Amino acid sequence: MSNTTSIALRADARSLSRPAMADTVSDARTVTLQFEDNALLPLLFGEHDRHLARIEQRLGIRLASRGNRLSIIGSAEATAIAEAALRSLWMRLERGESVGMAEVEAALRLAEGVPQAPSGDEPRLPLADLPAIRTRKGAIAPRSHAQAAYMDQLARQDMVFGIGPAGTGKTYLAVAQGVALLLAGRVDRIVLSRPAVEAGERLGFLPGDMKEKVDPYLRPLYDALHDMMPADQVQRRITSGEIEIAPLAFMRGRTLAHCYAILDEAQNTTPAQIKMFLTRMGDGTRMVITGDPTQADLPPGQKSGLVEALAILDGVEGIGVSRFAEADVVRHPLVARIVAAYNRADQSAGGPAARMGGAGGRRRDGTPPVRQEGE
Repeated sequence: MSNTTSIALRADARSLSRPAMADTVSDARTVTLQFEDNALLPLLFGEHDRHLARIEQRLGIRLASRGNRLSIIGSAEATAIAEAALRSLWMRLERGESVGMAEVEAALRLAEGVPQAPSGDEPRLPLADLPAIRTRKGAIAPRSHAQAAYMDQLARQDMVFGIGPAGTGKTYLAVAQGVALLLAGRVDRIVLSRPAVEAGERLGFLPGDMKEKVDPYLRPLYDALHDMMPADQVQRRITSGEIEIAPLAFMRGRTLAHCYAILDEAQNTTPAQIKMFLTRMGDGTRMVITGDPTQADLPPGQKSGLVEALAILDGVEGIGVSRFAEADVVRHPLVARIVAAYNRADQSAGGPAARMGGAGGRRRDGTPPVRQEGE
């Protein structure tokens, strides 16, 4: 067996009677994976086999290891998902990348795929063909098929809307793409902006100069940047103007040329503000607009500019829209369940999710949100 093929697959169907396996079904089968590098097995299995335990819990299967072999016992569908997830995790280890619980969750999510679009023709990318964003700190790979479609649009479209709940990676991946383009010399600078709107509380007077006053609102953008580049390089590029982080109000009257511009938390813009930002676009510029219409912090009765922009720009050539749902949340698994619970409560009460067409919601006229290519 060559070094490039480190997993050998043997599959055979057999009946199961082991009581430890939940929901035993008649089509249960056993798939055996054989690994060449025993030194990597502890990293694949996790401390006290916690990675294997999570896969068993998630898929309702049983995993049994002996030497350098791992048997997957369960239904045909579940064993196929487990096999794909384990293969992708093994490939990460072979490339020298780390595998933790977050990577296990991502591998399972990608192997399971995503719900089909209403048309039934939504493509499912093979795990080996998923896109990646490369920065000096390493490659950033998608953790869901929605992220993969979003990353593909970030690479192809001049303007992209990333819409969905918190924790789906909308802003993080947008910043990563901007850093990759900056380091590659394809844009001259990155402009990161947010509306300075308080999230449900009154902060009062903030002391200090203008930078110190607005920094609390922009902290999530700083955090994402520091994940992509060393802190000293981030500071140096901010000082030189290659990276600009500014509140949305500072964008008025400007033309953004040869840059990568991100408007984060766009659900907190007014219609006039988001129109102002979108029309700043100059030669050689790419724009990404991210937000969650169900989490607007605008005053009661104030219409969200993001919701209006999505309706007005629907179908405009050169604009991509990627929508995320609670199933795409890549933070702690509990976050996805929290988002789902709030969406259910919000929609049953006729709240923002029901009024604004957020993740799983509908528009004011009762029609579902329009899905575009790559969503």
